Amino acid sequence: MIRTMVRMRARPGCEHAVESAWRAVAGQVGGLAGNLRRELLQDAGDPRSFVVVTEWADESALRDYENGPVAARLADAVRPLCEAPAPDDRRAMRDPDGHPPSMIFVDVEVTVPAPRRAEFERGYAEVTGRMAGVPGYLREELLRSPDSDIHHIFAEWRSEAEFYRWIGNPAHAQEEAGPIAQFLLKDFRRRLFHPAAPPDDSRAEPSTGKEINVHTTTDVLIVGAGPTGLTAAVELARRGIDCRVVEQLPVPSGQADKAIGIHCRTMEIWEEQGVVRDAMNTGIWLTGNMVFVNGVQTHRMSWELPELPYAHLGLPQYETERLLTERLATLGVRPRRGAELTAFTQDDDGVLATLTLAGGGTETVRAKYLVGCDGAHSRVRELLGLTFTGGLGRFPQLFMLGDVDVDWDMPEGHLLRFLHSTDGRMDGMLVCVPLRGESRYRIATLAPPRFFAQTGGQDAPPGFSEELAAPTLADVQAALDHLAPPGTRASNLRWSSVFRISHGIVDRYGDGRVFVAGDAAHLHPPAGGQGMNTGIQDAWNLAWKLALAVRGVAAPGLLASYETERRPEGEEIVGRAVRMAFTEELDRDDLKRQFLQEMGMLLSYSRSPLVGESLSAPDALRDGPGPGDLAPDVGGLQRRGVGHPLRLRDLTRGTGHTLLVYADRTAGEAELTAVEKLCADARQLACGEIEAYLLASPDAQVPAILHPPVVRDAAGEFRARYGATGSALYLIRPDGHVGFRSQPIDADALRKNLHLVFGGTR
Repeated sequence: MIRTMVRMRARPGCEHAVESAWRAVAGQVGGLAGNLRRELLQDAGDPRSFVVVTEWADESALRDYENGPVAARLADAVRPLCEAPAPDDRRAMRDPDGHPPSMIFVDVEVTVPAPRRAEFERGYAEVTGRMAGVPGYLREELLRSPDSDIHHIFAEWRSEAEFYRWIGNPAHAQEEAGPIAQFLLKDFRRRLFHPAAPPDDSRAEPSTGKEINVHTTTDVLIVGAGPTGLTAAVELARRGIDCRVVEQLPVPSGQADKAIGIHCRTMEIWEEQGVVRDAMNTGIWLTGNMVFVNGVQTHRMSWELPELPYAHLGLPQYETERLLTERLATLGVRPRRGAELTAFTQDDDGVLATLTLAGGGTETVRAKYLVGCDGAHSRVRELLGLTFTGGLGRFPQLFMLGDVDVDWDMPEGHLLRFLHSTDGRMDGMLVCVPLRGESRYRIATLAPPRFFAQTGGQDAPPGFSEELAAPTLADVQAALDHLAPPGTRASNLRWSSVFRISHGIVDRYGDGRVFVAGDAAHLHPPAGGQGMNTGIQDAWNLAWKLALAVRGVAAPGLLASYETERRPEGEEIVGRAVRMAFTEELDRDDLKRQFLQEMGMLLSYSRSPLVGESLSAPDALRDGPGPGDLAPDVGGLQRRGVGHPLRLRDLTRGTGHTLLVYADRTAGEAELTAVEKLCADARQLACGEIEAYLLASPDAQVPAILHPPVVRDAAGEFRARYGATGSALYLIRPDGHVGFRSQPIDADALRKNLHLVFGGTR
């Protein structure tokens, strides 16, 4: 006989769902050939922890089960309900065979009447303290059958001899087991087991029937540990989704050769993720920009706009990756470096990926979904067969980058663009982005002609920083002499490289259970610093949808909305960046709007099929954000028990949806009384993934309700910014965009909108 014990820990609120999932397959397990026992036990000290116990006539019967459809159904059912498994969550053991191994397991089954359970648990806590000093005793756990009086004391001993030596001592019943001895006098059963395999083999993760020759299983495999992949991983991990991040490069970059500008919208995302303070402490503020054409200043704009939640930050990409990696580590996830994706296949249930390891050998990973965030040379994009719409565009020029100190009389914190035009045609450009440090800049300019000759006029591989050679300080100085103010001097060249600008967008953002994001989906000229920030927005949009899909509560079309919402945005950004690459400025008539657009503050998914509204009049909520728009932050909110004003972000912050119901003094009593049921229904439809608040004007008469919490719009900022009067509601998505709005409150329309997101069943 062979026994397996598989431990799993339910996510908060999923305990009953785990029990239901087990009950749904327990009968099927019992009907399999060779099954002797099947039982779900619950940890008496941790109600969220369960142990699935099965016993089999022999290894063949166990193997048939673990590689068969019943085990697969159980694994698929509980995976979204449980935390990621630990390596030692599965234990296999067999009946003693007369050859005592180095370890023995003891299962003591005892019946504890419900009225005496507290007495037993107090006594058991005392027993475990006494047992710590017994020779040969290793550890134990107390398990019980849910809704039953049966308890199991499951202990591990160093050897069978030491266990029998202990129970052979007549005094042991009083010295160690005394506090629970009275429970062991009747309804008592003891069984001994030996490990079924050496300890190294027994630490493998349990098989689900989908994992033959699979080394690792996970919910989501993320390929690429750049800002896009790290953002996706942080968002999934924040939601309790098991994810793995693999990265081909063995060590992270330490050069400022990639993105520098952190857009205002990205800063808002970082506030949500908990890294914005460290980013501000590490970077510098980009306070404005200046443009010069043929040595003449054409315009200067300050980027320190009072209506922005954050200004434009300058931070090298290697610092961005460090901050996100450190944040991810606090969530229990660390990227696996030196692991290159070389192949994958997918079926209706998931993806099987093959990794080639830097130290030699391969590894296979089974995941429910795969996200390719592996940059300009994306292997995921290649294997998925994605192509660039209209082909991959490449600028004919070669460019050079350099990290250098510049001595000149220019305002601090400004991004500087110097252009040269001959007969109306731009034939020279120099972009200088300030870095942290005195007079330090990252410069980009046309490479000297010798580099083009070096490549034979052939295209370099696509990407922003493909190195071809190392320009010298003299090359940088020549560019400054040609385009910068007279007398400008360069020094202390830290590194330099040559690259060719590529641009394009893939025809699809995914296929089946595999998606691409960031540079794997779209390549940009560096104008406007769009590439990295757009990739972060991709991950921000995709991750919350993936989390719902993993948990089994996503509507059928939810994941398809990733491409529907993000690809038009990527297409627009690529086109705008190409147009701006060699122009003085895209739109000189409205520089402020252009800047806000570049910073991501005007991003809208208004054409998404997921968003909607129900308005009683054409001008209702006219002054508020529309469906798909970003939900703006407001202040001046007051909540009972809180001694300071709140921001709207304090209410919407989190990983789920937020329902904001507004009412002023003109709202009817019946309408307000119905708010409690409205919010309860919404929470049920959203499988608990929603928080609700009643935002009331200072003079609104609010009836006594237990839920939702009442927050007063004391300063009237919400009313003004959201255009709300009478009664209204706004549904804010996890990514901060308006998913639905109505005036007056329309419960039926809200319910229909929620079904577009939460169409599954947990």
